[in-house]
Amino acid sequence: MQDKAENRTLSPDAGTDRRWASDVIVDLLHQYELPYAALNPGASYRGLHDSIVNYGGNKPHMMLCQHEETAVQIAHGYAKASGKPMVAILHNLVGLLHANMAIYYAYMDRAPVFIVGATGPMDESKRRPRIDWVHTAHVQGQAVRDYTKWDYQPASIDGVPESFARAYGVMMTEPQGPVYMCYDAWLQEQPLNHAVALPPANAMRVPARIAPDPEALARAAQMLLKAKSPVILVEYAGRDPNSFGALVELAETVSAPVYDINSRLNFPSNHPLNMSMVKEIFRDADLILGLDVRDWERPTTQLVSTTRAVTSLVAPACQWIDIGFGDLELSSWAMDYQRLMHVDLRILGDTSLAIPALTQLCRTALAKDPLLQRRLEGRFAEIRKRQQATRARWAEEAKANWDASPIPLPRLAAEVWDVIKHEDWVLTAGTLEDWTRKLWDFDKPYRHPGKSLGTATQIGISLGVALAHRGTGRLVVDLQPDGDLMFDAGALWVAAKHKIPFLIVMYNNRAYYNDWEHQIRMARQRGTPLERAHIGMDLSGPEPDFATLARSMGWYAEGPIEHGKDVAAALKRAIERVKAGQPALIDTITQKR
Repeated sequence: MQDKAENRTLSPDAGTDRRWASDVIVDLLHQYELPYAALNPGASYRGLHDSIVNYGGNKPHMMLCQHEETAVQIAHGYAKASGKPMVAILHNLVGLLHANMAIYYAYMDRAPVFIVGATGPMDESKRRPRIDWVHTAHVQGQAVRDYTKWDYQPASIDGVPESFARAYGVMMTEPQGPVYMCYDAWLQEQPLNHAVALPPANAMRVPARIAPDPEALARAAQMLLKAKSPVILVEYAGRDPNSFGALVELAETVSAPVYDINSRLNFPSNHPLNMSMVKEIFRDADLILGLDVRDWERPTTQLVSTTRAVTSLVAPACQWIDIGFGDLELSSWAMDYQRLMHVDLRILGDTSLAIPALTQLCRTALAKDPLLQRRLEGRFAEIRKRQQATRARWAEEAKANWDASPIPLPRLAAEVWDVIKHEDWVLTAGTLEDWTRKLWDFDKPYRHPGKSLGTATQIGISLGVALAHRGTGRLVVDLQPDGDLMFDAGALWVAAKHKIPFLIVMYNNRAYYNDWEHQIRMARQRGTPLERAHIGMDLSGPEPDFATLARSMGWYAEGPIEHGKDVAAALKRAIERVKAGQPALIDTITQKR
């Protein structure tokens, strides 16, 4: 087998007849085709590390990261973009605790990340003084049990294959999420003195998808066709790329506008029925069809942030249908399940099966009702006219303060779009406060794996997205917030080290402005000085020099750029370097909002 990192050929036994317990873990990583392992080094898995390098020929390919959060985030982004899992390896208790936040976000975002940990030795007689004690927990998986789908710590090497197979199946079963497998350090380092059977090659790794109840689906079709103003609300259906086109067929069949929450890219942005970011569409709704939705409340309500007052936009008589995984992913610890939606019809099932089935039911019924067909055609025309007017308004709004400096967000979104629109492009996470969604044409399911999450997640997830698309010829673009990058600027080195070419355009407002904006609200409510709202929020005095920082880690970089007229030329130069295989960063200074 070929080790690309070291450019040398290795045999499976790497020159020795002896085998070690950790070799069995490598056999499983190979059998389950896990291609990469992001990690920050640690002695607790030194046995496994040696087995991956020498017995396994550096397969999965190990990717050195400066922080455990970044390691998990890379696997998170890779999973979102590819639909395939990736390994993150965490050093005993301390590495696991470092990665806690990234694991929680992967759980929230339904990302299948196979987390490998280590602990102990659990045999007290084998522990090194102090260090092995402070790095060992009674049940290490307890630290992440509330936001992983499963964790396990096998007591013997013979327990490793079955638990590995179960973990893989649990991770990949919808709704997907991270799992944590913890391996005793001493167990890893033991000679393997007997054969350990691996799972059968013909065994089904993941169960079949959950099909919706046919009678309930038939009722949903009847309700959809009876409604005068239905709206489709969708959040995670796009995790299956086939659902992107399937949802177009459903929406066109029933002439219903679609509001895409954008946890995955679910629907083409320029489609005549796309009414995403137009909350007013819910005021007229007499039926809302939720497709794999958790965050139903934010798009359908108006929020006054200062007072936390929430007002529904939906009429009380509006009916609701929910098709998805219901409370299968319910945690008794984290409240990511959000407010309970009281619905008229709740259908448990995978939307990748439900959407085409619902479409066919509606088509069959429509074929028998020409009058209804004509009514739906008229509704389609009305929605298209409204959608075209909305996009025209956004295009006009984008021209406001066009020549201002720092660069307005709409202009930055427009400048980037004008340069990349003829490329086969991918946007990683951030959307420039949704200006990319308003101005760009998201026409293919792989264009965007979903919106960004909390601060300190975007650079790592973007690395994973870029890794998933490496070698495809696609131009991967990360509109990167400055505050987020400051959490782990070392992640830039990972891209250069592992030859992951992508383009970063800094969304650099020199502030943690999301929180600054909250302080402005407080100041206005309380009558305190607005000019003091920035304290503890600004990234100035000194301003980070991201271009110099990137160059120091092997990137091509330009900036800071403060005028929109200078962006296009810099982008073109940077893209040439990305196409040649080098990551590139353009530091643009933007307005706060």
